[in-house]
Amino acid sequence: MHSSSAPAFSPSSDPQSLIVAYIRAKDENRPHRMAHAFAADAVLEMTVKSEAIAFPARSEGLAAISEVLVRRFGQTYDNVYTVCLADAPPAADAATYRCDWLVGMTDKASGSVRAGCGRYAWTFGGTGGERRVRALEIVIEAMEVLPAEAAQPVIDGWLARLPYPWCTAARAVEAAPALAGLAPVLAYLRSAGSAA
Repeated sequence: MHSSSAPAFSPSSDPQSLIVAYIRAKDENRPHRMAHAFAADAVLEMTVKSEAIAFPARSEGLAAISEVLVRRFGQTYDNVYTVCLADAPPAADAATYRCDWLVGMTDKASGSVRAGCGRYAWTFGGTGGERRVRALEIVIEAMEVLPAEAAQPVIDGWLARLPYPWCTAARAVEAAPALAGLAPVLAYLRSAGSAA
């Protein structure tokens, strides 16, 4: 029986549900939900092309991935919105899936805003209800730091109003506020949209 208040975290194993489980766990700082997305022996690889944020290059296992992407992340940032930039989510039987992403959040200590973008490469494995994310590659192409007064236009006025968590790059660009600090992020989104 389904109710209107049923969480999107029901342990479904199709790729779309696994990605949504990860995004909700990270954005809402709920590390216990990461088990709905990642296999116990999953591997995370990260390439960071910005000095505005730091992550380890490789994390192995659900506990380590949850520590890096949710617990430590949540200690520093709040008001997090992550959007997968794609025309469509992955097919139910997809073994892999690639998409660009856009994120925004506020720094708990300073109130400053970080807006960034990059690419996801997902690998899924297992059978039936045991299907989980086996590997995730995250490339951070840009991460820009904006002053605290940018929180309203970036977080409330832009990211919180985009379709969540699936949105086209073109729609994200069209809705973006006119802030000079977002130029590197929007340039990447425009190239992502033209490549789609």
